[in-house]
Amino acid sequence: MATSTPETSLNNCLSISDLRCDTWKSLEDNLGRLSTISPNHPDFITTSQQVARAIDTLSPIEAYWSYPGPRAFAKLKGMVRRQELAKGHLLARGFRKKIASLAHRQRYSEVLFVGKMSSSEQKVRRRWMKRTGIGDFAFDAVFVQALEDALNALHVNPILQAVVIQDGFAFRSHCHLDTLHSVLDELDDLFDATSESERGPLLGREIAKLRPEVDLYLVTGSNIEDIAARMGETFERVFYCEADCDELYPSIMRGVARRYDAPWFDAVKSHAERPITNLHALTASRGKSIMNSNWIRDRAQFYGPNLFRAETSATSGGLDSLLEPRGPLRFAQEKAARAFGAKRTFFCTNGTSGANNIVVQAHVRQGDVVLADRNSHTSVHRGLMRAGARVNYLDGYPLNDYSMYGSVPLEEVKRKLLHHKHAGTLDRVRLLILTNSTFDGIVCDPARVMEECLAIAPDLTFMWDEAWFAFAYFHPSYRPRTAMASAAKLEAMLQDPDYAARYKTFSADFGAEAWKDHEKALNTRLLADPSKARVRVYATQSTHKRLTALRQGSMIQIRDQDFNEKAFGDARKTHTTTSPNYQILATLDLSRAQVELEGCKRVQHQLEFAMILRDQVSADPLLTKYFRVLGVSDLVPAEYRESNVESYFDEKFGWRNFEKAWRGDEFVLDPTHITLEISAIGLSGDTLKKYLMDKCDVQINKTTRNTILAMITIGNTRSDVGSFIQVLRKIALDCEERARNFSKIERSIHDEKVRSLTLQQPLPRFSSFHPAFRPNMETEDGDMGQANDLAMENDNCEYLQPADAERAISGGRVVVSASFVVPYPPGSPILAPGQVIDIPTLKYLRALDVSEIHGFDQERGLWVFTEGTLSRLLSARKSTPEHGGTS
Repeated sequence: MATSTPETSLNNCLSISDLRCDTWKSLEDNLGRLSTISPNHPDFITTSQQVARAIDTLSPIEAYWSYPGPRAFAKLKGMVRRQELAKGHLLARGFRKKIASLAHRQRYSEVLFVGKMSSSEQKVRRRWMKRTGIGDFAFDAVFVQALEDALNALHVNPILQAVVIQDGFAFRSHCHLDTLHSVLDELDDLFDATSESERGPLLGREIAKLRPEVDLYLVTGSNIEDIAARMGETFERVFYCEADCDELYPSIMRGVARRYDAPWFDAVKSHAERPITNLHALTASRGKSIMNSNWIRDRAQFYGPNLFRAETSATSGGLDSLLEPRGPLRFAQEKAARAFGAKRTFFCTNGTSGANNIVVQAHVRQGDVVLADRNSHTSVHRGLMRAGARVNYLDGYPLNDYSMYGSVPLEEVKRKLLHHKHAGTLDRVRLLILTNSTFDGIVCDPARVMEECLAIAPDLTFMWDEAWFAFAYFHPSYRPRTAMASAAKLEAMLQDPDYAARYKTFSADFGAEAWKDHEKALNTRLLADPSKARVRVYATQSTHKRLTALRQGSMIQIRDQDFNEKAFGDARKTHTTTSPNYQILATLDLSRAQVELEGCKRVQHQLEFAMILRDQVSADPLLTKYFRVLGVSDLVPAEYRESNVESYFDEKFGWRNFEKAWRGDEFVLDPTHITLEISAIGLSGDTLKKYLMDKCDVQINKTTRNTILAMITIGNTRSDVGSFIQVLRKIALDCEERARNFSKIERSIHDEKVRSLTLQQPLPRFSSFHPAFRPNMETEDGDMGQANDLAMENDNCEYLQPADAERAISGGRVVVSASFVVPYPPGSPILAPGQVIDIPTLKYLRALDVSEIHGFDQERGLWVFTEGTLSRLLSARKSTPEHGGTS
């Protein structure tokens, strides 16, 4: 392998902030070594080279941090150059300790100033430096003079909370970072064509794309009124450069304070501190029933008194109502909407199961058709059943080698919509439900999906289950593939005159007759008619899964141009308790504050730790004998990777492959979902999961027969990664030890087990709904509500063991499920009420190694409709005039 240069290391590094910390430690250690040995020592030259590499690595990035800053760093470089190694070591140690202390300092942030430093602006700097550390927050300043430096600073320095843009900045810098090459290439000509007075707004728009959570301020010498009118949503304030900018500093502090403020948490905390006499039906409130107990007092101390002091109700007065918020809870939800790029946000205390039911009920009426990902969470399917929807299931692509499904291809969605268009039932298709990302980390391109679907059905509503993706809006690589960012992009695009012109050309070329040719429509990149398409997008997020919230804490994010407040409000009241846990709501408020202030930093670390784990396991010869990290080429078939990217990291180009794939591929892989193929161990996924928890104190998420899923979140540390690697090595060493002592029979048994785990197990596609439950035989949608209602009567159904069902099917009987059958995890149904049971599904059921399968009784079998029930239903349908029609 070729030796990498510092420039290569920087450009190939996913987390430059982490590289910076590690490099400072290396520099301090090696300078300390040099200061104690003579130039004639055998290690002197090697250590000197390591010091030089560390300095070369830090030189281009120290300009983007306030401390030690370019001048102080230049002083250190001078000492090293003059061989003042002992002084250099002391200075480097001081720098590193201060950097480490700043990294852990509470409520500390930095502000980026962009622009040419004149003598008057030097006064601004001195004035700013005097004001740092005012009130509850501590600040320091970073100064750059080029657009490229500004974007690089925001990319590598995650603690920047505000940017002040001044006139007179250049485009390119002299640094050698290549973190944003694609963005800069697009901006080069645009910058030259933009007048001096408009370059500040141009940079502001780019920063808003990269880090929308930071506050932007513009200091300009012209067009201030015009810019303020046009850019009000981009800049917090616009200042005239010759006027007194004293208001700039309190504006910056107020902006950070606004994001730090958690109105609901503060209200609950204030309530807990009041000396309230509780004469309400809140026995645990104030904690007196517990602290006065002789039996449970000691156990309750585990939680601490504040948990019980904060216990209250909307009916007790003094706080706010979840169902009719008018005070701090309303403000908390408004803040969350701003943070997550939504128009409206609603907090939920019944998990994303409750959130899914709310969105489904708000949009689906009896007889409406819904296209739904068959691998959606069980709450989606049950919600559709209760709403009386006619469900048309969408199959994800199968990954048979690992017994898991991928995501739903856009072609599959378009095909279903076109079938309804051809059958004349498109007006009944109300809702499209897709999962993004999947349990296993497969992420689609929501913007493209919605644009092409709206080209076929312009009033279609979209529900994105983002249970595993709540963190994604707070990182520039992930954000474009979130539902809210995609909806905002779609809204802007449909209002753009250039897009209208593109659509006009497309419409003329495609032609009305082309819609009759399904294959042509499937193979064409469709454009939505901007005069007809409406942007109606909902995302349900499990905040408790990937951000900092208590279990059951979830949010609904909304960008809906035709929001029906009554329908949504009624659905929310149906699926929301009137006695919500206020602590859950408080953690949702805190979670929002955290991601607004440090979401980029936390998600960046999450991504870095995941890549460290992937690299460490993949590079260890012992671990790779027993564990294989599945990459994008394993989980996303080539036909969905237009970039042809096989791996997200390349020695030559670093992380460019990651950026390229995430910009253009139909499906990408979230690296923080780490799937390990484990068949070489000879244990199933469920067995290994139990071993990890019971013997190693390691919790993992999901399993299949030959994989386990480890997930890195913002709550993980490098120590967690190291601990997991240690555990995997111990397992691998135990396998080596057992293998050395296998008898011939034991070896044969082990090899057979491994062979059975590596055999491909074909995954079943959704078979079909039985004709008795299909209102329209031209389309594939089925009425699960009707099937479920019939299944409530015992005389209509019977139990069949899978083996008996398979024999009956082979003998010609049509066996139909009368209930959902849901392996958990992942919680996605393999059978639905009214679905024809086929042999591939029964084989898949037998091969499952999870112990919890909802809807399947191990002793009695599957709950299915009797032949007589199905016969009566078909006879009744044939005698009605609607048979075969679109009733």
